Amino acid sequence: MKRLLALVLLATAWSAHAAEPQTAPLKLWHAYRGGEEAALLQATTLFTAKTGVRVDMLALPYDAYASKLTNAIPHGAGPDVFIFNHERLRNFQGQNLLAPTTATLVRADYFANTVEALEVDGQVYGYPMSLKSLALYVNTKLVPRPPTTTAELLALLPTLSKPEEGRFGLAYESGDFYFHAPFLFGFDGPLFDATGRASFDTPGMARSLAFVKRLQDERMMPQEVSGALVKTLFNDGRVAMTISGPWFAGEIAPSVQYRVVALPTVSETGTPMKPFLGVEAAFVSSRTEQAARAHELARFLSLGEASRVRTTVGRQIPADVAAYQLQEVKDDTLISSFREAAKDATPMPNTLEMARVWEPMKLTLRAVLQGGTRPEDAGALADRRYRALHRERPPDASPMPWLGLAGVMVLGGGTAWVLRRPAQSQTFRQRYPDVSRAVAYVAPAAAGLLVLVFIPFVVGLSLSLFHHDAGQYTFVGLANFVDILASRGYSITEPLSFYFTLAVTLLWAVVNVVLHVSIGLGLALVLKDPLLKLRGIYRVLLIIPWAVPNYITALMWKGMFHRQFGAINGLLVALDLEPVSWFTRFSTAFAANVATNTWLGFPFMMVVALGALQSIPPELYEAAEVDGASKWTQFRRITLPLLKPAMLPAVILGSVWTFNMFNIIYLVSGGEPGGATDILVSEAFRWAFQRNEQYGFAAAYSVLIFVVLMGWSVFTRRLMKPEEAS
Repeated sequence: MKRLLALVLLATAWSAHAAEPQTAPLKLWHAYRGGEEAALLQATTLFTAKTGVRVDMLALPYDAYASKLTNAIPHGAGPDVFIFNHERLRNFQGQNLLAPTTATLVRADYFANTVEALEVDGQVYGYPMSLKSLALYVNTKLVPRPPTTTAELLALLPTLSKPEEGRFGLAYESGDFYFHAPFLFGFDGPLFDATGRASFDTPGMARSLAFVKRLQDERMMPQEVSGALVKTLFNDGRVAMTISGPWFAGEIAPSVQYRVVALPTVSETGTPMKPFLGVEAAFVSSRTEQAARAHELARFLSLGEASRVRTTVGRQIPADVAAYQLQEVKDDTLISSFREAAKDATPMPNTLEMARVWEPMKLTLRAVLQGGTRPEDAGALADRRYRALHRERPPDASPMPWLGLAGVMVLGGGTAWVLRRPAQSQTFRQRYPDVSRAVAYVAPAAAGLLVLVFIPFVVGLSLSLFHHDAGQYTFVGLANFVDILASRGYSITEPLSFYFTLAVTLLWAVVNVVLHVSIGLGLALVLKDPLLKLRGIYRVLLIIPWAVPNYITALMWKGMFHRQFGAINGLLVALDLEPVSWFTRFSTAFAANVATNTWLGFPFMMVVALGALQSIPPELYEAAEVDGASKWTQFRRITLPLLKPAMLPAVILGSVWTFNMFNIIYLVSGGEPGGATDILVSEAFRWAFQRNEQYGFAAAYSVLIFVVLMGWSVFTRRLMKPEEAS
């Protein structure tokens, strides 16, 4: 009886709970990893325990984060709350993606500069969560007393550097403008002029670049530095100091003893190095259907217990003033050191102009560090690239003529079909009695083609007639195509030109296909020999490069081409040859890309050729030997003609693959030097996602790529007609 009563009570409680209206979970987007993500999960768990509202978190890759926000939120598919740096604030606000903060935000709860960074026209957007800036990490075993000026730094670095042993006094990501900004501001170089426009050609810029170039040329820091390399060298004790942010602390090995101090003062100017100050904030989407709860979550994440968790677990520098009164935060020297370093930091402007300086400065830094440009000329180079990338908005055009043309084409096509259609004595059902079954079989494939091919093609074609700026699309007709084909803003011999990139793309496709076919055919001829031992093992080994995902292979080859730590240069040094800076010149960077793609592509041609070779009757070779034909004559008169029907489609397919081989270009050379090794598809990607989201311009590039490949298709069809006729 007791059990029955318990079951009744349980069922009653469950039904009452089920009858209660369930609150929809809040969607939270972020780009955190590691400790920061773990801390955020704990903070949202605390929020759920306090309010009963569940939070669904979604981690996104940082490179694609902004574009996903700008595409998802306007369509109601985005988050309720998202965490992002303040630098894109004005862009997001201009696209109406953000809801302004409510009265729950109390300025006194946060450091004043963090709230100011989130202001647009006097209105605050977002709740400050953490500060992010750069400081100097020092291995205390190697450097007991950190340098406070650049003069002390220059005196100390030679004693710590032994480049022949792979040891350096300093290492940081010198090719990234975010890490170079402290040097620029320390040498009193402005980034923007009085009108707010980016300013590159200044004495401060030249002096800062010359200083960094000296550190590299005198081998006091390594070349071609990446974040992964800095982490490895610092953890191995082969780098005494590095410049990085609070996120780097989570990557340091427990065995390394270190401390964090403010960046040195520039001795020549007496000005401290001033890194960018980034403010990470919780923003509320303008399209959220739970505005009150979304603001409650955003504020909760920025203060109190959530702030403590993010500080102690995620190792973030809180914007919450009260967090610094906690004993565990006071005892954390990393937090206090970064807070001290942030006092001299330069708040990163939240203007659209800030988003436009990254690529010109990346080009400038790498051109100087690779020796292609003198520091005093680098500012002018950055200014030219800036003007070329951020072209003026094309004039608006009327869509009515285009709509009229489309209507005439549809009407004309329908009329022509009706006039040419012969009169039928039978109905459609009588002529095609099995049409329903045929449609059922074809429908899945047709639906796939419609969704994956035709609709994206029509959308891309339509988008190429528009100009995109801060979320707004305006119809400009053929202006994008005119700008591309006329090379407005740059010469046709510059990397940004469509014609230059097209020439590089054609050269890239031809060289790769020739190498793929020749190497693949050569190996197939060797493996065809019945006297070759272990043929099965060789075949498996030679197919592995094609089986491994190409982005993994690209990253492996990228590491092997490194100037100081790469295996290829290590082999050259072992042979008493001079190591090569592979990505400083077009010829060597192009060769590095080709070598990587050849490694990926020859197995496919080898398999096709091997299959075709095995189908050739051996009696033909026996008859040729009886007639006295040499091996070369047999290859030229028998092998090649019989291989052609099988190899020609493979060559055509391989050329299309190579023409659009984005991964290798993007991951190996990255377009270096200065975009010279970019191909059409990687250039279209950069216009869309790295150059102020010029989607219409990128779509026009894609349409031109389609036209080029369509021409290639027509040519190859004519090439294959004799084979089909025979």
